Amino acid sequence: MPMTLTAAEEDYLKAIYQLSERQGVPVGTSAIAERLGMRAASVTDMLRRLSEKELVRYERYQGVSLTREGNRAATMLVRRHRLWEVFLAEKLGFSWDEVHDIAEQLEHVRSGELIERLDSYLGSPRFDPHGDPIPDAAGAYLLRSRILLRDLSHGQEAVMVGVLEHGTEFLRYLDRAGLTLGTRVRVLEETAFDGSLLLAFDGGRTTTVSAAVAAMVFVQQGVGG
Repeated sequence: MPMTLTAAEEDYLKAIYQLSERQGVPVGTSAIAERLGMRAASVTDMLRRLSEKELVRYERYQGVSLTREGNRAATMLVRRHRLWEVFLAEKLGFSWDEVHDIAEQLEHVRSGELIERLDSYLGSPRFDPHGDPIPDAAGAYLLRSRILLRDLSHGQEAVMVGVLEHGTEFLRYLDRAGLTLGTRVRVLEETAFDGSLLLAFDGGRTTTVSAAVAAMVFVQQGVGG
């Protein structure tokens, strides 16, 4: 019988999972505290609890990693979250800057049957509205070749396929700049002083993005236009 976890425990497992994807393992407690907005002492207490449940491997001052069971629980939570994001965007008309916070609440609905029916209803999508891969029921997901926008060279073209940051203000900024999933861009110029990029869109429109933005947008080359 699957272990029953609290919503808080699930949030920690997901945070460790996502931080592991970005920066590798082990994950530092300070990174977890910053991501969840928690005090370091509270993080330490929760990691000890998760360690006792054999969901994480934790050593003080050494960081934390997920066990096989912990990784499975985190992967299924990510699956639920991203499926709900697709549902909210495609079926209820929410924008990509609105879906994350609502999905944070819905992801804790644990009915396996509900999630599998949701997946079927949506046509088993492989990516969520932010371009992140959606694990299947076995925990497997599709990885596609992608690089950061900042890594494109002068004259190179690519299609926007994802973002590192899901914050509302950042996504609204991208909307205003015309940088949404599926948008094709070409690098016209890189400013040596600050690393900002001058981008051209299909149709001739141009925009400039900062180095910080270019470091949070994923693009894919070799995609037909």
